[in-house]
Amino acid sequence: MSGKKSIPTQAFLSENTKSLNPITEEQQYVHDVYEQIAHHFSSTRYKPWPVVEEFLKELEIGSIGIDVGCGNGKYLDVNRNIYIIGADRSSNLIEISSSRGFESLICDALNLPYRNECFDFVISIAVIHHFTTPERRIAAIKELFRITKPGSKVLIYVWAMEQTESRRKFDENYQDVFVPWVIPADKNEKREEIIYKRYYHLFKKGELDELVLSTGLAKIIKSDYNKDNWYVVAIKK
Repeated sequence: MSGKKSIPTQAFLSENTKSLNPITEEQQYVHDVYEQIAHHFSSTRYKPWPVVEEFLKELEIGSIGIDVGCGNGKYLDVNRNIYIIGADRSSNLIEISSSRGFESLICDALNLPYRNECFDFVISIAVIHHFTTPERRIAAIKELFRITKPGSKVLIYVWAMEQTESRRKFDENYQDVFVPWVIPADKNEKREEIIYKRYYHLFKKGELDELVLSTGLAKIIKSDYNKDNWYVVAIKK
């Protein structure tokens, strides 16, 4: 019997899945998946996105910050004139980041182990869209601002519903979707193709801005679309 798994290019959340509680859903379709795909995922994540790179390089010399959802740590050495640590829910990704010489910690974005107002800047790239409810997305954003000093900047990136540069196309009626991650077959290892399902909430124009402003903790100084993502730069009040 073939062990090959397959799902459509885009699979909408089923009623059965929607009956799961948010913690279970995120564990199964986000955390567990990234633990499984960490090394393959890391091999595809090596080039910093220009907007994020520019944000980091414009920071004041000596600034201390954090990348919440750092993955393999690709942004942790963009600017050697600042000090930035990494945090991620995936132990395997943190192991990869740490092996590259970066200070990285396993932790939950909803409960970061840092004191209030301790960082000069915070970035969170492609993380908030993995939370399954509006309440949890807002809570995660609040946590970013909690650890940020007043007057300091936070950069947040999320996937956009409006995909203009990707081959991915989404039905605008479905913002909560499964997006496949494909690990190719390997004849040498006698392994067939494996496809994992990852949960994403696709953000429409203005939605991220609304969530940030709803916290009452920051003002937005920049909001834009970049390579199939929406992002904001906000200043902590």
